Amino acid sequence: MRERNVVVAAPGRVEIVESDAEPVPDGGFRAQTLFSGISAGTELSYVKGTNPALHAAYDPVLGLFGAEPSDAYPVTRLGYMEVARVTGSRTPAVADGTVVAMTYGHRTAYLGDPVRDRVVPLPGELDPILGIYAAHMGPICANGLLHAAADLHGTDVRSLADGVRGRRVAVTGAGVVGLLTALFARAHGAASVVVLDPTERRREVAAGLGLETIDPESGDDAAVVLKTAWRHAADDRGADVVFQCRGQASALHLALRLLRPQGTVVDLAFYQGGADAVRLGEEFHHNGLSLRCAQIGRVPRGLAPIWDRERLSAETIDLLRADGDAIRKHLISAVVPFDEAPALLGDLADRRRQELQAVLAC
Repeated sequence: MRERNVVVAAPGRVEIVESDAEPVPDGGFRAQTLFSGISAGTELSYVKGTNPALHAAYDPVLGLFGAEPSDAYPVTRLGYMEVARVTGSRTPAVADGTVVAMTYGHRTAYLGDPVRDRVVPLPGELDPILGIYAAHMGPICANGLLHAAADLHGTDVRSLADGVRGRRVAVTGAGVVGLLTALFARAHGAASVVVLDPTERRREVAAGLGLETIDPESGDDAAVVLKTAWRHAADDRGADVVFQCRGQASALHLALRLLRPQGTVVDLAFYQGGADAVRLGEEFHHNGLSLRCAQIGRVPRGLAPIWDRERLSAETIDLLRADGDAIRKHLISAVVPFDEAPALLGDLADRRRQELQAVLAC
């Protein structure tokens, strides 16, 4: 049996590489891919050659980037939103026929190890394609709410609602991360949720999900519009918390401007080109604001191991149960055969095609 893997051989060159399937080792299982979601930000940065890891090595001990690249071409593991059916299991941890979410990259099959790999069983009533969000992407967004909760309650966080319940929430960026984060905030009792994005199609998707939207490039100052509406006191206006989900410096600057005094931006974005347009001498300084990076590799200090990625996956599955039909209808914009992956990634990288959430189907 032959297996296929999507590889970035060089900037702008995406290929499918075939290899013979290896036998399932004792303690392992074979994951036969059903769906593999494309993460436009992270994956396209490898296709375009802009990912920081291609130019500087990250030292996980010191937490610093150095001079030598940590990743190099060919990039053989691309993607982290896979749904698979388990076959040939040789472990009691995962039964044959189980549909699972994993993070092994765009390939038609994978030899899984329940000790080494994250394996998230999906409930039988859930549309399997929604499982692309269960292992990694959904937890990224849930972790944003967890950081907002820790900002208020420190280590005494009981629920994702602790950071948004009864609060006015703005989300900058209506990509997948922004929309899932907005849905999490609404599901956990935010008093108001407004999504800001300059792209009309993305605002239409947000509206289809029942979310309020603002065009930050409409000519009206979005911060003035929001702060006029969201009044806490005469000189205390704006969002309690902003989730910044768009990898543009201008979006981070807008997020800071939307906040009420002493509010917090929880930043989930990936800034491939830096953030030169962020002006820290203006609202950030004068309003005493806070900026927290919610990166999926870490939950807030003091919340592990109670709040781990397994719990964030469970929170994601709860969201998919509640809003799955709308997410399937509005978020997933294209389902493409696996063999078309090189052409699709090339078109997305070169902006010949735009998709909110593209999915490869095996």
